[in-house]
Amino acid sequence: MLEGKNIVLGVCGSIAAYKSATLVRLLIKAGANVQVIMTPDAINFITPLTLSTLSKKPVLADYFKPKTGEWNNHVDIGLWADLMLIAPASANTMAKMASGLCNNLLTAVYLSAKCPVYFAPAMDLDMWKHNSTTTNVAQLQSFGNILIQPGSGELASGLHGEGRMAEPEEILAFLINDLKKALPLNGTKALVTAGPTYEAIDPVRFIGNHSSGKMGFAIADELAKLGADVTLVSGPSAQVSKQRSIKRIDVTSAAEMLDMCLQNFEQAQVCVMSAAVADYTPVTVATQKIKKQDDGLTIATKKTTDILKTLGSLKRPHQILVGFALETDNEEVHAIGKLQTKNLDMIVLNSLKDEGAGFKGDTNKITIIDKNLAKTDYSLKSKDEVAKDICAKIVTLI
Repeated sequence: MLEGKNIVLGVCGSIAAYKSATLVRLLIKAGANVQVIMTPDAINFITPLTLSTLSKKPVLADYFKPKTGEWNNHVDIGLWADLMLIAPASANTMAKMASGLCNNLLTAVYLSAKCPVYFAPAMDLDMWKHNSTTTNVAQLQSFGNILIQPGSGELASGLHGEGRMAEPEEILAFLINDLKKALPLNGTKALVTAGPTYEAIDPVRFIGNHSSGKMGFAIADELAKLGADVTLVSGPSAQVSKQRSIKRIDVTSAAEMLDMCLQNFEQAQVCVMSAAVADYTPVTVATQKIKKQDDGLTIATKKTTDILKTLGSLKRPHQILVGFALETDNEEVHAIGKLQTKNLDMIVLNSLKDEGAGFKGDTNKITIIDKNLAKTDYSLKSKDEVAKDICAKIVTLI
């Protein structure tokens, strides 16, 4: 959910600033780009070196860079940010934010930011309960800023009560859950298949195909970006998911892929079957490597179970099932036949006649046909962009 997000983390003068180190680590681990901005007082509680090392970016604290006199452009930083998080947010900084007082770099960036702003207060109990603080918090929320409620516990003063900054893990979970709320597939479970299957002939050889898995992985990533909880069942592939939330299950054969799909199909509302599953598998698998023979080799095969048709027969009204058709002739006729006989909601058609489409490459050219036989043609695009088109169509179906 935070992969590739640009996050400005504001750190204020508070004993809770020590938690900022863990928070930076968690944000970086989640795939975010983090720019730390410290108030002058914050430097008394945690060193910029610690936070710059963890964020892999120089920490900013002043309008002007030491020695060179270059300007840290608060407008550019505010526009760069996809979200701004102030943690810990001190009573002093919240008062400045609420009144528009702009006497340090952090508040200047805050006033320039066009992105969502989250703030996690940290202060002693009496300060947190003071009327001026509650007024400032209400004012910030009226601006659209999002409060991460402080917890209750032992405070630096020795008192026990509210005002303790939320733990870094709680803040991370809050950000992810809040960002998900606005996404069209929030709460939707999705099942995606990708890559080829390998059907063993002997311990060394197999029947396979040229699928790289790129298209399926791109679809899984895009569904996750849209808020879905994605389970990806992948045949042998070197691809890696960009979205860390994706649950990946690796399989080898068509039978293994079928088994994993059946185990996960019932819970899924969206199922995208983009894997290039083998149509045939050897009747018997040799236990030892088959030696080369002068008179050739004949391998008896049998049909694999049609995963798409099996799922189509089990599909319930609330589920959306998407299939793929890679064709070389009579493309639309074959695709529509597959759409109807396998009880699909839509089918994505690829033609190997189209340059830049098909296996292995980074581009694809598709036509989407839905169950009402409405057809949408798309131009040649990167597979990431094609995945966006496919997932946008899925959202409209939902």
